Amino acid sequence: MKIAILGAGALGCAIGSILTEGGHETWLIDRSPAHVDAMRRDGLQVDDADGARRVAVHAATQAAEVGAVDLVIVLVKSFHTDSAMRGALDLIGPETLVLSLQNGLGHEDVLADIVGRERVLAGKTYVGGVLRAPGHIQRGVSGKLTYLGELDGQITRRVKVIAEAFNASGLATGVSDNILGTMWDKLLINVATGALTGITGLTYGQLYEEPLLKATALAAVAEAMAVAKAEGIELSMTDAEQAWNLAAEGLSPAFKTSMLQSLEKGSVTEIDFINGAVVRRGERLGVPTPVNSTLVACIKGIERVMKDRVREGATA
Repeated sequence: MKIAILGAGALGCAIGSILTEGGHETWLIDRSPAHVDAMRRDGLQVDDADGARRVAVHAATQAAEVGAVDLVIVLVKSFHTDSAMRGALDLIGPETLVLSLQNGLGHEDVLADIVGRERVLAGKTYVGGVLRAPGHIQRGVSGKLTYLGELDGQITRRVKVIAEAFNASGLATGVSDNILGTMWDKLLINVATGALTGITGLTYGQLYEEPLLKATALAAVAEAMAVAKAEGIELSMTDAEQAWNLAAEGLSPAFKTSMLQSLEKGSVTEIDFINGAVVRRGERLGVPTPVNSTLVACIKGIERVMKDRVREGATA
């Protein structure tokens, strides 16, 4: 298959490199010239459980360099989804499919407005990646599952073909007839820890040592589960404690959530597509979400402080 990774950061490179090693023509598209130049010049440095090596990859900053592909895997930050896809329409041919593996909810609707709902697939991945330097990642693929499916829950041939290609490359992938439920399951994990670590600056190990923070996390997850129930979503979890426990499974005490990493880099977060998605759906369905609303407000406040500091620095 010819595959484009739209948003070749840490996770995009982790998935793109394993698909490349599996024999697929995989293009890593990223807006960072330094990152792309490093990959073009030296290949992608990959560190994982099998050691360190360089993988010869295709890399580009513009979709026009790539042309039409069979599959676009969208992994840009949530708030860049619309602009990134609109700027990558050169990837779309008559039979191209578009798969979001982003965190949170709502990306599929954004993509459908641009390329048509009939092209859009949904998915979730538990693969991990850390960007060490331009052209250098640490990836966690072994034992990390990826799920994908049609928005209407049908098990179609096109979904099975993609899953077979992923599995053959070493990316363990399942086809779900309840992909929206699968997406909500992942959302609950992000709701449990993301905003709390972003607000407090705590690593996973520190977070899980604080009973008061656990109580807040469980309350946030319980609200999200109530919203999912009102929306008719079939979850695999029956209580908030399951999401809290799953969130830390297999992670070191030093691990930092992506939301905390974003704030530490001075970047805006994906809060609107995680806790914010719970709040918006709760408002629409009449389900109260006071804890999630508070977490969103706190993160927005931190982002405002960062923005003001940048502005003050520019005028100093």
